[in-house]
Parts: sequence; C-alpha cells; structure tokens
Amino acid sequence: MQIEKTQLPGVLILTPRRFGDARGWFSESWNRARMAEAGLDLDFVQDNHSLSQQTGTLRGLHYQRPPHAQAKLVRCGRGRLWDVAVDIRAGSPSYGQWIGVELSAENSRQLLIPAGFLHGFVTREPETEIIYKCTDFYTPDCDGAVRWDDPALAIDWGVTAPHLSEKDAAAPLLAEIGTPFGPAESTA
Repeated sequence: MQIEKTQLPGVLILTPRRFGDARGWFSESWNRARMAEAGLDLDFVQDNHSLSQQTGTLRGLHYQRPPHAQAKLVRCGRGRLWDVAVDIRAGSPSYGQWIGVELSAENSRQLLIPAGFLHGFVTREPETEIIYKCTDFYTPDCDGAVRWDDPALAIDWGVTAPHLSEKDAAAPLLAEIGTPFGPAESTA
C-alpha cells in the first residue's frame, strides 16, 4: 500500500497494490494490521455505499459532530469522482483549507479523512459508486452540512450547476456554523 501525505495534516491518499492477470485484478483495500504498522490504527464500524446516476452529482459538504465524529476512508468502486476534504478543526493552522483528489475505479486511490473535516464529492462520470468506511455510526442528531459553494472556501468543483439534494442546497455557510470540532477531535 502506498501512503501519501497531503498538505492537510492527517488527510492521506492510500493507493493499494493491484495484482492482475488475464482474469482481471485483486486488491486489498484495507488491512488493519498493515495500517497499524504504518501508524493508522483506526476502528471502522460502518461501511457506506452510494450510487450517483448522473455526471455532476454533488454530495456534501457533510460532517458528523462530536461525540459521534467520523473519520472516513473513501474510494470509488465504479466511475470517477472528485473527492474533497475541508479542515474545520478549531485552532488548526489549516482551518478552512481544502484538498481535492480524483478517485476512480481505474486509479484505485482512497482518501483518508480524519474527524474534524467536511467531506463532499462530485461525480465525473455517470453511474459512479462511492464506498467508504466510517469510525463511528451515523447519528442523525450529530449530522451537519455546509454549503458546497461557500465563497469563503472557494472550492473548485469543476461544475457550476451540480445535481444537489434539498438538504445540500439549503446547507448553511461555514461562518454560520463555526466549528463543532475542537483541537482534541483532530485525530482520526
């Protein structure tokens, strides 16, 4: 497994090795023991899988506040997407900064997003599937969102009129929510 640091502390790009032959390929997307050896000791408790039928479907920017904050390991099972993480940890030197990474079924890359970050993605192909692991269970009372086009974040999504849910279209700006994450929540 190749592990790359990004400019945001704790956000990592993981690229598993693929072993291929005439039948196709095999890849180990997560191995707790190997990741612990690399300093990534995460306890995933829930897997999520979604399908976006149209190119330009944008989901996010989502978070789950303490005490049920979630770290996520995100990958693309089919198609191609632009995955975004935004640091919203109080006192973080990178507060409000974002990173975007193309994840696809072809490149096999995964994005590890610690708790204390917003997460969102936009599809680049039809019939795109996203699969991600979470370190805490979904808890509706702790669920939150920030507007995808918040001018303070200036995220380059590569789309101007995405397909959005009603929830995402009505999400508040980051300045309206502040941050529900203190420095203690900055770890996965």
